[in-house]
Amino acid sequence: MGFSEARFEETEGGEMEEKPYSNKMSLKYISMAKAEKLKSLILARIRVARLNLWVTRALSMLLLLGITMQLKSLGETVSSTFSYPLPPERVYENNGYLMVSSNGGLNQMRSGICDMVTVARFLNVTLIVPELDNTSFWNDYSQFADIFDVEYFIASLRDEVRILKELPPQQKDKVAESLFSMPPISWSNMTYYYNVILPRIQTNEVVHFQKTDARLANNGLPVEVQKLRCRVNYEALRFAPPIQALAEKIVRILRDKGPFLVLHLRYEMDMIAFSGCNEGCNEQEIDELTKMRYAYPWWKEKVIDSVQKRLAGLCPLTPEETALSLRALGIDHNIQVYIAAGDIYGGERRLATLRAAYPNLVKKETLLPSSELDPFRNHSNQMAALDYYVAVQSETFVPTNGGNMAKVVEGHRRYLGFKKTILLDRKAVVDLVDLYKAGSISWDKFSSEMKEAHADRMGNPAERLVIPGKPKEEDYFYTNPEECLASFDEPQLSNDDHQQDADADAYAEAEP
Repeated sequence: MGFSEARFEETEGGEMEEKPYSNKMSLKYISMAKAEKLKSLILARIRVARLNLWVTRALSMLLLLGITMQLKSLGETVSSTFSYPLPPERVYENNGYLMVSSNGGLNQMRSGICDMVTVARFLNVTLIVPELDNTSFWNDYSQFADIFDVEYFIASLRDEVRILKELPPQQKDKVAESLFSMPPISWSNMTYYYNVILPRIQTNEVVHFQKTDARLANNGLPVEVQKLRCRVNYEALRFAPPIQALAEKIVRILRDKGPFLVLHLRYEMDMIAFSGCNEGCNEQEIDELTKMRYAYPWWKEKVIDSVQKRLAGLCPLTPEETALSLRALGIDHNIQVYIAAGDIYGGERRLATLRAAYPNLVKKETLLPSSELDPFRNHSNQMAALDYYVAVQSETFVPTNGGNMAKVVEGHRRYLGFKKTILLDRKAVVDLVDLYKAGSISWDKFSSEMKEAHADRMGNPAERLVIPGKPKEEDYFYTNPEECLASFDEPQLSNDDHQQDADADAYAEAEP
């Protein structure tokens, strides 16, 4: 049933009379109502759209604010980690991935890492952060980030080479099925890496080096290769913050009391057992050392003539020989002498002469509360890192044996401006000590001869000795990285000195 439409009009008598609308008027009012309704709908939709736009803008502003705050926080973190702007990232076509397992003690691994970064850079491959040796004599399970500042290592070298903490997922799945592993040939030049290693990386995409020690030649390499080795060693390989902070504290403690000398007294039980040198040891100790030498199958030499080896200058100096040497060289009786080493074999009995000559004899264990060393104590490489830093910072460094730490610290000190490093000539020391103890020469003569023998062995600028075809007998690159140093015109060391060092190196190379 429909409703009729009507209109009201006033009559002559003033009353309202209802009259029906005409069809024409009805349609007019219907159209007007629909128009008003449509207008209201459009306005409502416009208001909703404006509200949505406002909400979207507000959310966008909040999102941008959040991103800005995160970037600001990241910037503050980066600036607190790195003391200078990071170098621009080098862009290059990646030829593959290089994984490496470092071998040996701390400083043997350190040098190897420098070489592997250099190889990766000039082959245009991506290096995966090196694994450290957990199978060596010292049973230290520390990994790269436990000893070195891995974030700084990666970021500071990004203008040279891409370094990742681990393989990307696709390559990780691939090596899970098959990984091409090999030890690169020792003392190789870059031609070997270009002609042999690069094609293997391009073929297999990922190659794993089982060893890193001495895999790059000392000499005959382009200057830019040598300079990158230096940059990695002396600038990029910064110790992990906990090690760095504690090492800096040790240096502050020492400097607060005046100048200090670091003595790398390589007279721990393992070194004495391996070397077969038993000068000053009693029968019980000699028996104990011999049993230890025979217990380790990778220590090849078993029957050793201690007397002859010592006279040839191939034994680590004893604490007693060291004390006489330092006194004869005129080292101040009151200077602090920091022993950078593990437990000295024979303990206080063997240190008595040295302590009498230098009463300010200290170690990290005597300078720090036990609680501060506890986190590092069962990690020999971390403890060695503390000693390395202190040795580099000292006024004078004196190694008593030509092992890897002695060599790498010597080179680091040369890089820092030829800081004084007394390189004791073990054969000359033994000859002079025996003459003095036998009463054949006076103290004055002994001291004079000792000073003369070491006049050119104070870390002076010197040319690196090159012996073609005999890399083990020539100067180690990291002992004297002359391409990275100031000019020099001093004479080189004699060949006898390098034979002493080569014998000391055999200890590290004898590891499995």
